[in-house]
Amino acid sequence: MYLPKLPTKPLIWALLLGFSVLAWQLTISAKEAPTIIAQPAQDNLKVSGPTQTAVIAGGCFWGVQGVFEHVKGVRKVVSGYSGGAQSTAQYDTVSSGTTGHAEAVQITFNPAEVSYGELLQIFFSVVHDPTLLNRQGPDKGTQYRSAIFYMNDTQKNIAESYVQQLNKTHAFANNIVTKIDAFKAFYPAENYHQDFLINNPYYPYIVVNDMPKIENLKRIFPQKYASQPILVNPK
Repeated sequence: MYLPKLPTKPLIWALLLGFSVLAWQLTISAKEAPTIIAQPAQDNLKVSGPTQTAVIAGGCFWGVQGVFEHVKGVRKVVSGYSGGAQSTAQYDTVSSGTTGHAEAVQITFNPAEVSYGELLQIFFSVVHDPTLLNRQGPDKGTQYRSAIFYMNDTQKNIAESYVQQLNKTHAFANNIVTKIDAFKAFYPAENYHQDFLINNPYYPYIVVNDMPKIENLKRIFPQKYASQPILVNPK
């Protein structure tokens, strides 16, 4: 995503906010409904124990983080980079599309409240379009690819089984292109990226591309929606 400087003059900022709110309203009313999909047939449903971690990528991490910060059972969501080396895990470098990194999020969750499969259901149906190769919305490049970085064999089996299930039942018009890779490392993004959606709800990119995802989460998964988001940097 392009990150321009925010205007400093109050009048310009007020006009920007006004146009952003209007754009959001028009986008929500005109946006196609997200794909409503079945729950995964294979899942580790509501298991007790310590918190677990999931790492996924689905386009710009602003929106992905913003959605999962509103999911009940999630304890923390961090924006960052996964798939490449530590030496190239910086925003400007990752944006070149040559590092192997994807803009990803690291989700810490309580498996007794939300299962790994339920997180993937939200990921596939609300967060992004898993049938698009190396692009989401206005963003293009391998850094915006759809990917699941599994932490163990259980996550791998659930992810692979779910993709097979969705493709077999033709849940989407096209086959899912999400890459399922073993987790190697996750590097947190710069601090200004953290909680970006929550802190900048009227930012034009957020208004057009990401706020509808929050509304879809609330509408399609009301039992999983948390009105109070979990933040990396609580105010």
